[in-house]
Amino acid sequence: MIRDWRLPRSLSSMGYGFLAGLAVLALSGCQPGGASTNSGNTADDATNNAPPHLVAGSDIEAGRYLVIVGGCNDCHTETYLQTGGDVPEEAWLAGSMLGWRGPWGTTYPPNLRLRVQEWTEDAFVQTLHERKALPPMPWMNVNQMSEQDARAVYRYIRSLGATGQHVPAAVPPDQEPNTPYLSLIPIQPGASSDMPAGSTS
Repeated sequence: MIRDWRLPRSLSSMGYGFLAGLAVLALSGCQPGGASTNSGNTADDATNNAPPHLVAGSDIEAGRYLVIVGGCNDCHTETYLQTGGDVPEEAWLAGSMLGWRGPWGTTYPPNLRLRVQEWTEDAFVQTLHERKALPPMPWMNVNQMSEQDARAVYRYIRSLGATGQHVPAAVPPDQEPNTPYLSLIPIQPGASSDMPAGSTS
């Protein structure tokens, strides 16, 4: 039997924004941007005009921090959200068979550790900057990530190595998923909890 795992009110309000922190992580421990000065130092001017980005001891450290604070594991790591993050790092970002169901249908967080083996770093960065796709991934926010941070995320994920399998393709709104899922379908007070995706009261 398919389990319709309804989110508590506190989690439902997060549904579309688990990863939204990726676009603004530069506010914490980042290299600040600023107006160009008249110092005559071209290197300094270039740094001042660069987009905000995380500064860390290495790209791997920066990428790991971005993945954690950006909430990537919440969706892309099996049981991470349900266990309060009690998942070993070697299991991170291998995708999840737990779907996210809403008016758009049902989507599955892909296995990023396989994805980075299949894509070049440049292709990964371009995808983060340009892709427009289905929720709950907040692409409108991720598209704002700096190139430096996007490359750091890629390098961290790739350092974890390949593992696991690919997840199912998205399920259209008029079809019932055959896996467990979390429902992000708005329910009016007093309405049936068994409303199909995309229906209204």
